[in-house]
Order: sequence, then structure tokens, then C-alpha cells
Amino acid sequence: MIQLKTLLVDDEYSAIEGLRIRLEAFAEIEVIGSAQSVDDAINVLNKHDVDLVFLDIEMPTKSGFELIKYFQPESCPAVIFVTAFHQHAVKAFEVRALDYLLKPVKLARLAEAIERVVKTEQLHRKNTLIEVHQSLIENEHQELESSKNSEYKFEAENLVIQDAKNPIQIIPFKDILWIDAAGDYMCVHTLAETHVMRARLKDLEKNTLPEDFLRIHKSTIVNLSHIKQLNPLRNSEYMAVLDNEKTLKVSRTYSKNLKSLIKQ
Repeated sequence: MIQLKTLLVDDEYSAIEGLRIRLEAFAEIEVIGSAQSVDDAINVLNKHDVDLVFLDIEMPTKSGFELIKYFQPESCPAVIFVTAFHQHAVKAFEVRALDYLLKPVKLARLAEAIERVVKTEQLHRKNTLIEVHQSLIENEHQELESSKNSEYKFEAENLVIQDAKNPIQIIPFKDILWIDAAGDYMCVHTLAETHVMRARLKDLEKNTLPEDFLRIHKSTIVNLSHIKQLNPLRNSEYMAVLDNEKTLKVSRTYSKNLKSLIKQ
């Protein structure tokens, strides 16, 4: 049986405790912590792997939508919004929330939401196994095709993004803070803006980017020159803090290599 490590986020302690009591009826749920603000929630997420977040929206200082911005692609837990306000529903589903519950939460409605999360998690795990198998079979073919379909190239100091529908974009490597995967596209982040390009992270890492760029997660490459601090997490993982205060998770697979390069 799937068991979901769950975080409860609400500025009202009574709301957290009420939801915690209701969740005791579900064997699929393991509540690993709670938080009464977005910043507190981030602290918990830095210490624990979380599969599901029950998230309030209207909270002091930062709304629940600010927490969504914290998650990186491919490491985002399932999110169920729990709020007293119906007017945020459209935006909640725009950020791919799995469900939207109105307070006070009815047990039957809660059961529906949890069932949806469980089915999504089962599908995700099944698809992950399929994708791994397919990638082993198709890897050689993809590498040959990537050079034909490329919409980018590089010069000595710049990344050049070419797209028939848009003007050519020339981005100095020194201005790029990090790059992450978003489906079939890459998001290239600078201090000023984010550029989107069609490419594979593996190809960028191997053939395009200078030595200052290093993979720190299966979906993320960072410019080492923009890392100002490494904060340790559990299980030999780290949180990299960039010049602009953006934080990126460094997975255990890549942490040792990053640490050795930072020390140099």
C-alpha cells in the first residue's frame, strides 16, 4: 500500500489539528509535520521528503501560492489546497493542484481528494518505470536526432537560442544562474528574466555549457559562479543559495562533486 508523507500548512493551529485528526482515518497518510507559514513550511521541506501538502492559501506575509514557486520541476509534491475562500479555485488548478477543499472539510470530500492523490502517485510510479526502460532503448536514437532538431547553439561566451517563431536570443553564459527542465523544454534563468528553449538537459550539459555549469539534480544545472552558500540537509543533500536568494536543492547523487568544486 502506498503511504504518503504529508505536510499540513495553515496559519491557524486549530485548522491544522482538525485536519490532522481527520487524516488519522486514512492509512495512506503519514503526517510528518506541520507549519503555520510558508517560511516554516520551506524549513520542513528542506529536512524531509514530502509526497503531499495540504495547503492553506490566505496566510500572513506569504500566500500558499508563494510556496508553490519554491518547488522545482520533478520534485514537486502533490498539493491539495484547503481554504475558506472559493474564489481561488481557478488559480489553484492553474498551478496544477490535485484538489481544492473548502473549510470546514467534510470527511467524504477529503476521502475523494486522497483517493485522487493515491491514484496519481500509482500512475507516476508506473510511468517512471516505463520511462526508464524506454530511455535505455531509445537513448542512442535520441542522441542522433537531437543534433537535427536543435534550436540552440553556442559561441565562446554566449548561448544562442534560435526559434523560427521568435527573434534570436543571445544570452551570455556569465548571466545564467541556473537551467532546469520543464517537460520537453529548458528554462534558462538569468537575474532579469527566464528564457525558454527546446533542448535536452543531457545535451546541454555534455556539449554546450562551459565548465562552470554543473548538474545538481536530475532536472537542474547551476552556474557555480552564482552559488554563494550551501546549506546542509539530511541524507547528504544540500540547499544551494544563489546570488538572488533563489534556493535550489542539491540531490545526494551530485552533492559530493559540487562540494569538491565549491571548496576549490
